[in-house]
Amino acid sequence: MGKESLPSAYIEQMKPILGGDLPAFLHSYDLPRTQGLRFNGLKSSPELEKKVVSMFDLKPVPWCPSGYYYHETSRPGKHPFHQAGLYYIQEPSAMSAVELLDPQPGETILDLAAAPGGKTTHIASKMNGEGLLISNEIHPERAKILAENVERMGIPNALVTCAAPDKLSRRFPNNFDRIMLDAPCSGEGMFRKDPKALEEWTPRVVDMCAARQRDILEHAYLMLKPGGMLAYSTCTFNRSENEDMMEYFTGAYPDMEIVAVKRLWPHEEAGEGHFVAVLRKQANQDRTEEPKRLRKQQDKGQHKNGQPALREFTAWAAEELPGFSLPAGAPVLFGDSLYLHPGAEPQNLSGLKIPRAGLHLAYLKKNRIEPAHALAMTLTPDQAKRHIRLEADDPQVEAYLRGETLPVLSSLRGWTLVTVDGLPLGWGKASGGQLKNHLPKGLRQF
Repeated sequence: MGKESLPSAYIEQMKPILGGDLPAFLHSYDLPRTQGLRFNGLKSSPELEKKVVSMFDLKPVPWCPSGYYYHETSRPGKHPFHQAGLYYIQEPSAMSAVELLDPQPGETILDLAAAPGGKTTHIASKMNGEGLLISNEIHPERAKILAENVERMGIPNALVTCAAPDKLSRRFPNNFDRIMLDAPCSGEGMFRKDPKALEEWTPRVVDMCAARQRDILEHAYLMLKPGGMLAYSTCTFNRSENEDMMEYFTGAYPDMEIVAVKRLWPHEEAGEGHFVAVLRKQANQDRTEEPKRLRKQQDKGQHKNGQPALREFTAWAAEELPGFSLPAGAPVLFGDSLYLHPGAEPQNLSGLKIPRAGLHLAYLKKNRIEPAHALAMTLTPDQAKRHIRLEADDPQVEAYLRGETLPVLSSLRGWTLVTVDGLPLGWGKASGGQLKNHLPKGLRQF
């Protein structure tokens, strides 16, 4: 697209915001869009990062130490390292939000509108597997994609929920140390990337988005602990959804203080543009008695007691995963699926749609344990009793990702971790000189 495709109402909207910078801003629409990836701190190493930077001729993103630009023709999303969760493909400007929020290991954090997972996986990378991350997405299909990305990146301490903000705020009042709200917006920063966003834009859409943002912010406020931090971000440029929204919010909630604001413009930086505001909730409020409608609901036990299943899994892991230690959490059993819920004990789960109830450890079949793909994605080769280490250019990597059976030594028997340059791709089960492929069918590349 080019600037000649922009609606006249949009250009008029931007004139008072940009003033003399308007021509440069409009010219940015005639330029190619930017591409970026961000390394996953749960899996990356200096050696691997150096290898990938050289391989794809990456250039650093100034506002994100783990972020890099790549040229569209290099296509790192097609490389096995992407399937292994070494990096996440993310628009460079969007990396600014989590950097400003500055999550810390051990905290309780909510990503309120999380799909497809760029900011959730960034938060998890900074948490280093410690604490509790709840990643929420209201739309079921998008929540499924979010859960798949959480799994691919090997995140052990994330719970994926599919709920409206008001349903969460009734369960989690004053609960979170930090909240990321990448608000649903009119998407003006998506015009170069997504022609559909341009086709759907009208001033009325801006007003509708602003009304929805006000509602979501109210529920974010209710869930934020006194002293907690909230990052509000959009990929749009108008003031109604950005500065004016923050003026409204701090007016409605005087105990919310803006501590940082960052605007990234496509004519000033290499990126599609982003707005981020970080706010702190004052800690000197008397909140000993919560409103009745906000009191936490107790879990009514829709899941089974996972302790017997966990003992069974632990016995299996002692033999099959001698270098593996269970992260902190509590076992939860849904049907035959055993999860490790991040946190001391599972709570507030009843009635919620939960695409991912923590780290999926295993399926408990009759008289046997079948390890989950999600578990494989958290492992390193030295944690598994048996593993196959393939190099990225080995044809067997592509064969495995297509779901094919691989030839192995006849002496190899049992569950085997398949890796590429030491990064996990998934499970296979060896028997009779063959490795039966256990990569989930939905992840196979045909």
